[in-house]
Amino acid sequence: MDPASDVDRLSYEIFSILESKFLFGYDDPPKPKPLILSASAGTRPPPANGPFGRVRILSIDGVGLPADALLAAAALARLESSLRRRSGDPSARVADFFDVAAGSGAGGVLAAMLFTRGPDGRPLFAADEALRLVASWSGRSSTSRSFASQRRSAVGWLLRRRPGRLFRRVFGDATLRDTVKPVLIPCYDLATGAAFLFSRADAVEADGYDFRIREVCAATCADPAAAVEMKSADGRTHIAAVGGGVAMGNPTAAAITHVLNNKQEFPFATGVDDLMVLSLGNSDTSIESAKYRRKRQVPSASEIVRIAGEGAADMVDQAVAMAFGHNRTNNYVRIQANRFGSGNLIPKTSTVNELISSLEEKLSHKNVESMLFRGKKISEQTNSEKLEWVAGELIKEEERRKKSFIPIVVLKQVGASRSSSTLSSVVTATTASASTRTSTSPSL
Repeated sequence: MDPASDVDRLSYEIFSILESKFLFGYDDPPKPKPLILSASAGTRPPPANGPFGRVRILSIDGVGLPADALLAAAALARLESSLRRRSGDPSARVADFFDVAAGSGAGGVLAAMLFTRGPDGRPLFAADEALRLVASWSGRSSTSRSFASQRRSAVGWLLRRRPGRLFRRVFGDATLRDTVKPVLIPCYDLATGAAFLFSRADAVEADGYDFRIREVCAATCADPAAAVEMKSADGRTHIAAVGGGVAMGNPTAAAITHVLNNKQEFPFATGVDDLMVLSLGNSDTSIESAKYRRKRQVPSASEIVRIAGEGAADMVDQAVAMAFGHNRTNNYVRIQANRFGSGNLIPKTSTVNELISSLEEKLSHKNVESMLFRGKKISEQTNSEKLEWVAGELIKEEERRKKSFIPIVVLKQVGASRSSSTLSSVVTATTASASTRTSTSPSL
């Protein structure tokens, strides 16, 4: 037998036990199932999940830069287009087909844009609208300055203002309770010296955990050198927030743990077999990183933070993939690209339209996957093919639920006394951002 195969199998069994006991909170993990190395997404039928279907989780990586969410935004725009075509509903949104959304850093801002409720009860933004906003925030549309200086100025403009004029115009006074589905967005709280997870479920349970969406976005994007001081909507909980990318650049494990341990909202989710996860990696847009790789220069402090965050995100990806075991090809999909923008893929003088076209072209490339202790490999499928497969599975899950009399998800509801103020805050949020959403290249 090939010694490398023995190492792979042993590593799989060890990590299966570790993730079951520590990652997802299981005390008595089941015996690991055999590892299938040759399987690829969509090549085998999904496992039997009973009459209830699977809980659908969307997770978006990010650090603190708007450009970190570019690939994720493009992927979600492509996914939403496919969902509309397959469902026959031209008004379908990403939020209609997921039960939980988790996002860190710029990924948290993107999740908030797609899952915050509008005055009509629908999400504030469609995925293509969110893509255009994120593309404009990346600071690439001006031809008068270099790419790097545009990014620094754009990021500084976003993060120097607390809670942030841009986020205020987009979200108004909407809070975590004003989301159409459960949302999870992390930051690091300097006051307690621990990671903090903003959660709709917690916000519904207690006023002290309900925060304004605009401040949540500022917190998860906060520069490590300049913490964002914030407090809950009722003023009782105070946080000194540092960006979510520092503490939890890849929130997939947190989202899975939330679902498996939240029996009130997800009563039938007992293991990873009952989940379907789409995890979107960041764009790896750092030109500075490429410079260090090419010239082997010593990275700056900020670049070391980014490297640490990307490494941690890869480790979470590997651990989650191992947790899904033989079902990972059907229940877990990761979209990740490397070296985007580090060569001549995107001109420094790109307009928003050119940038979006380049992102769409990037989705036609084959995905890059992490291998446990073995670096990375090129997958058998392109990002677009994976997204098409995911769209098909999401439609199947939706149809399965329509035939079931027992709901797989039972969301916590906001009290009647809260409803009127909730609607008022969301109307404010949407009115403030109306001009943004109707412009092809928003000027904020």
